Amino acid sequence: MTPTTSDLHPTLRPMYETVLRRNPGESEFHQAAHEVFESLSPVVAKRPEYVQASIIERICEPERQIIFRVPWVDDAGKVQINRGFRVEFNSALGPYKGGLRFHPSVLLGTVKFLGFEQIFKNALTGLPIGGGKGGSDFDPKGRSDGEVMRFCQSFMTELYRHLGEYTDVPAGDIGVGGREIGYLFGQYKRITNRYEAGVLTGKGLSWGGSQVRTEATGYGLVYFVDEMLRAQQTSFEGKKVVISGSGNVAIYAAEKVAQLAGTVVAMSDSGGYVVDENGMDLEVMKDLKEIRRGRISEYAEGREARYLEGGTIWDVPCDIALPCATQNELDETHAATLVKNGVRIVAEGANMPTTQAGTRALREAGVQFAPGKAANAGGVATSALEMQQNASRDSWSFETTDARLRDIMQGIYGSCMMTAEEYGMPGDVIAGANIAGFTQVADAMLSQGVI
Repeated sequence: MTPTTSDLHPTLRPMYETVLRRNPGESEFHQAAHEVFESLSPVVAKRPEYVQASIIERICEPERQIIFRVPWVDDAGKVQINRGFRVEFNSALGPYKGGLRFHPSVLLGTVKFLGFEQIFKNALTGLPIGGGKGGSDFDPKGRSDGEVMRFCQSFMTELYRHLGEYTDVPAGDIGVGGREIGYLFGQYKRITNRYEAGVLTGKGLSWGGSQVRTEATGYGLVYFVDEMLRAQQTSFEGKKVVISGSGNVAIYAAEKVAQLAGTVVAMSDSGGYVVDENGMDLEVMKDLKEIRRGRISEYAEGREARYLEGGTIWDVPCDIALPCATQNELDETHAATLVKNGVRIVAEGANMPTTQAGTRALREAGVQFAPGKAANAGGVATSALEMQQNASRDSWSFETTDARLRDIMQGIYGSCMMTAEEYGMPGDVIAGANIAGFTQVADAMLSQGVI
């Protein structure tokens, strides 16, 4: 459903209508833009220079949109064709920074919504990185290593000309892990004849990668929620946590919850979800998902856990819900169930996993809600730390990098709270995140002229 303009400030309505008109059919991008516009009413009232300089309209238009053909040969010798994307959205704060997603659902609108979110997420980290995103409708599931390598090499053969450590620095996302980053980096190095380590992040530790990068998004999410709990003078101890998904973000969020004395009672994948009231066994889950690449149903075999095919993980009672799977997975019906079952905090580990109606239902019920652009910024923050290490030919310890990550997440939470207070919405994490990210980018654009 396309969001309406009736709930927007009169100054913002024509701007949002322009977004709809210029980007037809891109519902996810429309949703991402609307969620930011909803928070900007006090900003346009307090900072009229943003309106006079058309800052909002400029932020909504990507600086560059790249679409290209990706031909490759499968193991049977048949030529396959996929489509590649890179949306370089905004470079006011630094080089474009954002992941690559390989999944059949990837369309231009998907990449634009992700890139738009990335602008403000990156700004919130306080690090000098702009916003971008990319990917392909290629599906790595079920493909051999050789097929994945040939696809990645073809993808990079076009994309390399748009990248550089001072231009655009991709990383991983759904469907793009260490294997894919390795193949992409190898092809970039081969084509350019440069060992430009800072051009991709998420690299292996032996060739320019950073400690904590694998864990960063999940750990950062939990650090952010820990700050929310501290503000309520409580902690994770004794709390039941439900985490959707069982990929990188979900697994390491679960690990950090356990380290902070919480209990993760349920996780999921695209087939269903598993409930383990004793707490998920993370070593088993890591082996299942990261090594054997199996289905989550296998977790319940021979264990005191139950697997439910289909259905929704949001039926499981919990104190804290962490949606970490994919966009728009948690709607108003799921939100109502969570509220009925006593949820106190919902924090987004994925990008825009909660529908607008779902978010509204949670907020109206008094549930504390943390949007992905703030709560899941730990991944890109640690990517920027990897860039710092590459630039200085340095390598930091796990403990040093983890401490930096925690400091950054604490800083993001503090920035959200301070900004919400400044603009008359105390305690509103969503408004604080949107406004804090927006104003940082907007001020940089004002300073740099008409860009």
